[in-house]
Amino acid sequence: MRRRISAIALTAALAGGALFAALPAQTATAAPAKTCKPAEMRHDISALRNKAQKLKHLGEPEAARRANAQADALQRRLNACENSERTAAKRWS
Repeated sequence: MRRRISAIALTAALAGGALFAALPAQTATAAPAKTCKPAEMRHDISALRNKAQKLKHLGEPEAARRANAQADALQRRLNACENSERTAAKRWS
């Protein structure tokens, strides 16, 4: 009886492991693709730059520097997105 229970448990564990190994793994590329919305990104950049100017005028240079850094990061993403679209269009034409 003891051997039968351990054999059943071992068989179930092996079957579960085989089933687990057979399932497709979720990878980072399976994440939804991010779309580039240039108009929206430009609007956000402009809003961040305006916010930085207001903060600088109010005497908060650290907050203004952070807002400018966010705007710069968004600008780099926009430039990269536009560059990738431009080079992708050249590749197929």
